[in-house]
Amino acid sequence: MTTSGPSDRPQRGAERQNWVERRREKIRAEVDRNRRGEYTVPTWVLALALVLIVGGWLALVFLA
Repeated sequence: MTTSGPSDRPQRGAERQNWVERRREKIRAEVDRNRRGEYTVPTWVLALALVLIVGGWLALVFLA
């Protein structure tokens, strides 16, 4: 049976800090891209718009 000693704690804290730093860098990069006008619409938004348009058209055809 193994137990975690005090030496495990700084490593986990460092891993969490590295994750936080990577996350912050991704957010900064995305904000920079958006400021330059390189933003894109997420795929799920496009799919939702398509479903709404097709659903509305079908509703007009079948309910009219």
